[in-house]
Amino acid sequence: MLTISNLTKSYTPGKYAVDNLTLTIEDGDIYGFIGHNGAGKTTTLKAVTGILPYDKGSITLNGIDLAAEPIKYKSHLAYIPDNPDLYESMSGIKYINFIADLYDISQNIRDNNIRKYADAFEMTPNLGSPIASYSHGMKQKLVLISALVHEPMLLILDEPFVGLDPKAAHILKSFMKELCGKGASIFFSTHVLEVAEKLCNKIAIIKSGELIRSGLIEEVRGDSSLEELFLELAE
Repeated sequence: MLTISNLTKSYTPGKYAVDNLTLTIEDGDIYGFIGHNGAGKTTTLKAVTGILPYDKGSITLNGIDLAAEPIKYKSHLAYIPDNPDLYESMSGIKYINFIADLYDISQNIRDNNIRKYADAFEMTPNLGSPIASYSHGMKQKLVLISALVHEPMLLILDEPFVGLDPKAAHILKSFMKELCGKGASIFFSTHVLEVAEKLCNKIAIIKSGELIRSGLIEEVRGDSSLEELFLELAE
């Protein structure tokens, strides 16, 4: 379970990128995080991953406090930014193994997971090539494989479907459901409201750094479509 309590972050005095945000992601949740550009989505996700320091509040994952035990906290999650930076001189397989080494994943588990995810994303023939030769979509698939290979308890994604072809996006959705079926949690931002509506069991809407609606998607949406609700609330 991820618990975000009274999270506050400002880049300039008196102007909050995230303002007193409180949110709970339960085990098994696929939690969509939506809002306009500049609403505070990426700031929140970066704070939750420990990349970005925050001014006030607390963040815990299964009782592990990010501020008190950052390494232990981070060992249980994976993060995929909207524009991942990679070591482009490495081959794909060396990069995946590098990530697996960081998380101390056994050879047997990593071999099985690399085979599973690389085959599914049709990346196996390309893993021996340098990352510099990859297209944007191939790089996105590589970071997905690297995140999934260590079986995280919490997967955080920032606009994960950008740059993926329809087949790869479908495969990713299947793996997201599979991961949460095993008790893990997913927290991801997206501008694709149709994806959030069909994939998520819960959503949160953020506007100007403030959480304005959150909970089970059926309860938040009511009789409206998610698009209609978002346009109404985010005006």
